[in-house]
Amino acid sequence: MSETQKLDFSAVNGTTQKSFNAQKNLIKRMLKGNSAECSVCGQTLTLLLPPNSKNAKAADKAPGIYCKKGCTDIELDMEAVAMMK
Repeated sequence: MSETQKLDFSAVNGTTQKSFNAQKNLIKRMLKGNSAECSVCGQTLTLLLPPNSKNAKAADKAPGIYCKKGCTDIELDMEAVAMMK
């Protein structure tokens, strides 16, 4: 490939943007207390938040949105979530 030849990522960028926006909206809905289903298996998704005190038992998984089967596994950076409000 020559230096002047450019690659067209417009199709990939559009798909990536749609996926990002769908995940962002799912996270917002779950944080508002709404339920959602896994897009792969249809099971109810679970929102796992960090413990709210030092005496609370630590969870096996990081804070995030999970499906029981493991189809959906979105780990949340809680500092970023606090900025979304």
